[in-house]
Amino acid sequence: MGKFIVSVNGNSYQVEVVEVLDWPAPQASLESPPEARPAQKETPSVASGSPVIREAGAVFSPMPGTVLNINVKKGDEVKKGQVLLTVEAMKMENEIPAPADGKVLELFVSKGSTVKKGDLLVSLG
Repeated sequence: MGKFIVSVNGNSYQVEVVEVLDWPAPQASLESPPEARPAQKETPSVASGSPVIREAGAVFSPMPGTVLNINVKKGDEVKKGQVLLTVEAMKMENEIPAPADGKVLELFVSKGSTVKKGDLLVSLG
């Protein structure tokens, strides 16, 4: 076992490294026991550009970014898959589609808004 200091983004961390002679190493030896890990809230795994849906009709941002375009307005009827808005993240434009047919009840963002992952974007009814 060796101790090292690793610098990441200007922050220094002391780490211990264990030499593994037979590969692959058993997973149990590389991870903390389950009771030692902090509890993590499960979030749905989403592909880039897919809306995160936590409740019927609510469309949440799948990523942090900036709203580039809004293709609908309050009262519009939309079809499943229709692009509601576009979010720019890491210089890529990500279209956010309607998860189901419905009517736009409310828009919670405007063009140029900065959003975080999980922010409510649109409510459909």
